[in-house]
Amino acid sequence: MIDSNHVQRPIVRAAAVLIENGRILLVKQEVTTTRHWSLPGGKLDIGETLERCLKREMKEETGLDVKVKELVYVTDRINAQIHVVHMSFLVEKTDNGVLPAAWQHVDPSPSYSSDSIREIRMVPLTELEKYGYSPKWCQLVKDNFPERGSYKGNYFTFYGEQ
Repeated sequence: MIDSNHVQRPIVRAAAVLIENGRILLVKQEVTTTRHWSLPGGKLDIGETLERCLKREMKEETGLDVKVKELVYVTDRINAQIHVVHMSFLVEKTDNGVLPAAWQHVDPSPSYSSDSIREIRMVPLTELEKYGYSPKWCQLVKDNFPERGSYKGNYFTFYGEQ
């Protein structure tokens, strides 16, 4: 049972899903003990729109400018100390250049779970499991996010993570 006297208010986290040429953008970040790569994104600031949050986080974490295309999924990630409303959006780059397979970027606002120098990769969709993603998440990506734009409830159940 969650003790509401010791829990923060829910946090909204916006994540960017950028897929190009059969590859997905990931940033190195300690997510769990088994997953060290994440979709770029972060916490929504007070007074900030979701679109602005995604654009800011992408610029900070990868150096890329993007436009938001559409909502993928909304889930609740709840444990004993924290409640995160996790919202993932498809995005695309605003320039036409081809992204390299890997690069580094200095993040001016690193989170507690990342370094200021971000390692960034465009990972083939067929290799997502090697980066710690669950088979269920990998299948959702490969299937082009069926039922996108919908609320999916519990993050851990929906994405098949512990």
